[in-house]
Amino acid sequence: MGKKNADPQAVVRKLIKAGKVKKKCCRSSSRCKKCPVLALKKAKAAA
Repeated sequence: MGKKNADPQAVVRKLIKAGKVKKKCCRSSSRCKKCPVLALKKAKAAA
């Protein structure tokens, strides 16, 4: 999901700016593909 040394928040911020991820979580029961919460979790796992 990007560089290994980049902090997860910066990675997610970049994705939001690029329009790949939504700004706010819609808190759906099954998280959507554009969920910032899921994106942050993935970025933290990759770091």
